[in-house]
Amino acid sequence: MQPLLATCWPRVNWSASISRSSSHRNSDAIFVSHSPLSCSGNVMLVSLNTLRVAGLAIIIGSTAAVAQAQQAQPDPQMQAVLDALKALDAKPLHTLSVPEARTQASAADAARTVQRDKKISALPEGKVATKDIAIPTGGGALPARVYIPEGSGPFPVVLYFHGGGWVVADINTYDATPRALVLGTKAIVVSVDYHHAPESKFPAQHDDAWAAYTWTVENVHTLNGDASRIAVAGESAGANLAANVALMAKAKKTTMPVHQLLVYPIAGNDMNTPSYQENANAAPLGKADMEWFVGHVFKSKDQTADPRINLVGRDDLRGLPSATVITAQIDPLRSEGQAYADKMKAAGVSVNLINYEGVTHEFFGMAKVIDKAKEAVDAANADLAKAFAKRK
Repeated sequence: MQPLLATCWPRVNWSASISRSSSHRNSDAIFVSHSPLSCSGNVMLVSLNTLRVAGLAIIIGSTAAVAQAQQAQPDPQMQAVLDALKALDAKPLHTLSVPEARTQASAADAARTVQRDKKISALPEGKVATKDIAIPTGGGALPARVYIPEGSGPFPVVLYFHGGGWVVADINTYDATPRALVLGTKAIVVSVDYHHAPESKFPAQHDDAWAAYTWTVENVHTLNGDASRIAVAGESAGANLAANVALMAKAKKTTMPVHQLLVYPIAGNDMNTPSYQENANAAPLGKADMEWFVGHVFKSKDQTADPRINLVGRDDLRGLPSATVITAQIDPLRSEGQAYADKMKAAGVSVNLINYEGVTHEFFGMAKVIDKAKEAVDAANADLAKAFAKRK
């Protein structure tokens, strides 16, 4: 007698558990169970040989696909920040109005909470002077904060764009990264804000980023900066702006940045990539949150096909400056960031792509409480210092 497979039908979320059927002890029948097994319908008995011919491979394939799409677990330090964010009553962005999203606790607030609870000093590791300025543009003045290291200069310069999906956050929210870059590179960091959606729709943010770059090239000498050694940097939506500044500088054949630091950049418009599937429900950024951003930033979803957003679809990457691309495992944007890095490499650009396991979107600015963030910042600073040294 052929062995029989007892299974509940129809089901797709199969577990890997296989055990001997209690109701067919004398027939060598086996069944594949759910985890846990919950059959409300009839049990179907099918010969194993039949299943081999008619679809066992499909079932096994479904099991592999489910496993592949499973979200990874945050490491303990990352989990502590996520727990603090939940304790601060932060809600998923897609469940909020824009004003609510802008005023609720941020991931940076959660990191500071963990820092306080663990009695980690809030004092900076070194002296950094700051100066708030306004950068004039055709669309109005842009608030900016200049972070200045100790020393005599002239200093290399990093033009930094914060994250927030072009809707939330500002230069105050993203204060940790500019400070870390100053201390690690001995460069001036100009952290510039830009017009936010939905009040200012795409491409207002990209226009602001280019205006901020041209102003920096022309005026950073007044801040004791060296205009021949300017790098661009950003996180998430800000990393997309940094990448676009480099692309536009190349297209316009004007002063090029010496390096790009792109931390989990928005680099595509495909929300069905492997990392989107794995991290659809991730915190602090999931698929529905990205859809929420798209709905507020663009006049129509079709605009996300614009090459300024869909960087992975571009074919004009040859000749870009070197780049450091940092991605996080538990982040919907991981796949597109890695794909953009690979496309730049294929175009002959020198790229250092680093993915950090067990951490989420927003981890980069949490070096005081997450060791992997410190590793990422150190790697970024080393690449920036190397790029600056080549231009001395």
